[in-house]
Amino acid sequence: MNSVELFTGAGGLALGVSSCGFKHLAVVEWDRDACNTVRLNQAKANSLTRHWPLHEMDVTKFDFKAIREDIDLLGGGPPCQPFSLAGKHRGHTDERNMFPQVFRAVRDLRPKAVLIENVKGLARASFRDYLNYILLQLRTPQIQRRKDEDWCEHSARLFKARVSQMTNLEYDVQVKLINSADYGVPQKRERVIIVGFRRDLRVKWSYPIATHSHEALLYSQWVTGEYWDRHKILKKDRPTTPKRYLKKIESMKGLLIPPPELPWVTVRDALAGLPCPEKEAKNPSFENHLFNPGAKSYQGHTGSPLDEPAKTLKAGDHGVPGGENMLLRPDGSIRYFTVRECARLQTFPDDYVFSGAWSESMRQLGNAVPMKLAQIVANKIKEELIAAKKRAKATPERNPRIEEPALQSP
Repeated sequence: MNSVELFTGAGGLALGVSSCGFKHLAVVEWDRDACNTVRLNQAKANSLTRHWPLHEMDVTKFDFKAIREDIDLLGGGPPCQPFSLAGKHRGHTDERNMFPQVFRAVRDLRPKAVLIENVKGLARASFRDYLNYILLQLRTPQIQRRKDEDWCEHSARLFKARVSQMTNLEYDVQVKLINSADYGVPQKRERVIIVGFRRDLRVKWSYPIATHSHEALLYSQWVTGEYWDRHKILKKDRPTTPKRYLKKIESMKGLLIPPPELPWVTVRDALAGLPCPEKEAKNPSFENHLFNPGAKSYQGHTGSPLDEPAKTLKAGDHGVPGGENMLLRPDGSIRYFTVRECARLQTFPDDYVFSGAWSESMRQLGNAVPMKLAQIVANKIKEELIAAKKRAKATPERNPRIEEPALQSP
């Protein structure tokens, strides 16, 4: 299956998608250091899944119409700063808002499926109307915004066309806020995931079912003790039961059946097998695994506890954010995560390396999509595309109208 990806960054989404069998015909990224990371891994890779046609350029200048092949999947994570909780919250007025380029790509490529990842902030109440506009434009990409029209006017026109059925809607689109930890990523990384299918494919999309849970982690730690046994932590060295979870843990002790999900993956789980960067100099077995001193703790920036999934790694506007990119040990001491440790938390493979200085590599990782999450969603999309192809062969004449989830009126 063919794919095109925008805003590739360090390649987390691209890795996850290509691992499911999609062939990237183009990946577009303007940041020099991120492109150097992609090129560095292309040079090292034995697998064709990392040899992507890379276009280091401004996506606004990219000619999508030059791609002649049919596209099965268009993916990308438009720059998140306009909607980030840590940013300036300018949203649609921010010049870094690249959603209009996503709309252009959908119009020109007419992909069978669309996969978009963005920050939790996009789902905030203050951006709700703009999120609805994004969904409307994706559902009706052929109704373009006029030169003299602002997005609110365009949104109203799109909504009117939908209600009055003035046009055949081209895509069925759904949106969901997903916690990456619920899918085995060792990080509490909440992200908005938008998935759309061309409506002639008649796909009834549902998001992958969560496979991991906090309850299952508490059960393995404080009811059975399996978590500590697995890490060979002696009882005398185990931390005390966290007070905030005492009632929940006590209620679990009477369960006849344990939680059905797998436990959340913790920082300790993710970093297993990596040497301590403070005690060991550069290790040839693990690239990008160098200790960086200077970590400081202050209110609201206390690091990620060892026995929970990490806090959301962040890119930082002026250097590396301390609280999100630090390890908090059980004894209260802290240190910065190494680049390799952050890569583990983002589920990159150990042979995937990052180009640039420490702060630049950390910025790439803070912006990245966890490879495992990308893989899980892309694989479900692939399954739906295969099923759609089988349906088309069996009943080519059928094309019933599919009902869409209700939108709020602008």
